[in-house]
Amino acid sequence: MKRLTWVLAAALMFTACATGKPAEVSRTPSATGAVSEEEFKAMHTLRKDAAPERKGQQVELSDGSKAYLSLPPNAKGPLPAIIVIHEWWGLNEHVQAWTDRLAAEGYAALAVDLYHGKVGTNPDEALALVKQVDDDQATKTLLAAHAFLKGDPRIQAPRTGSIGWCFGGGWSLRTAMAIPELSAAVLYYGHPVTDPQQLSTIKAQVLGIFGTKDKSIPPETVQAFEKALEEAGVRSRIVEYDADHAFANPSGARYDERAAASAWAETSAFLARTLKR
Repeated sequence: MKRLTWVLAAALMFTACATGKPAEVSRTPSATGAVSEEEFKAMHTLRKDAAPERKGQQVELSDGSKAYLSLPPNAKGPLPAIIVIHEWWGLNEHVQAWTDRLAAEGYAALAVDLYHGKVGTNPDEALALVKQVDDDQATKTLLAAHAFLKGDPRIQAPRTGSIGWCFGGGWSLRTAMAIPELSAAVLYYGHPVTDPQQLSTIKAQVLGIFGTKDKSIPPETVQAFEKALEEAGVRSRIVEYDADHAFANPSGARYDERAAASAWAETSAFLARTLKR
């Protein structure tokens, strides 16, 4: 898909900014530092004065880009690993908090930066950053991230996946299209591809999470995506919630804690099944 098409889709999405049964939400505390949705909401904000302490570190990838790496406490490779792809805001503290959350679940989590250090603080800035993304360079960054997770001696990932939200959700799907070695791909309300031929390169299992109130990705588009995945022979699970676009972002006005908690339970179970087996 050409970049202009993706930019137009992004503009519509952010202006608005077989279906599975949602997973049950666990309230059991975790000895690994994993947090519930309620705890995640409480610790999470875009305000720098209230942001939780980061647990990861900045690393440099082979394409020259910077990324945020978070590892499970006291863990040693080989580790299942996940490429984390930011929303249209960029690699901000919200995405870093998600990355730490994934590390607490036992994954080596690597958040890429497709904006090269820039972060949007309002919709106009964010849309301008989306328009500046070069598809070829972004793909190189994602390939470099995958190579890092496979080759870093602390990680040596036997299985890898991707996850993204919104803009990053679309790129999570494209990561699976570009990297056949990927075992899993999760897209939260990312713009889907509905051409079976384009999807046919995917070898990963796909989890798609959408909101039925999302005007930028209406239910009929989700149904077309699900049908295209089936025709392409891609193993997939599509889950829809009675929620709006960006419902899983605790910093946003459309945040829906109940839907977000169920979606996280769904995501956690899916990643454990595909990456930790």
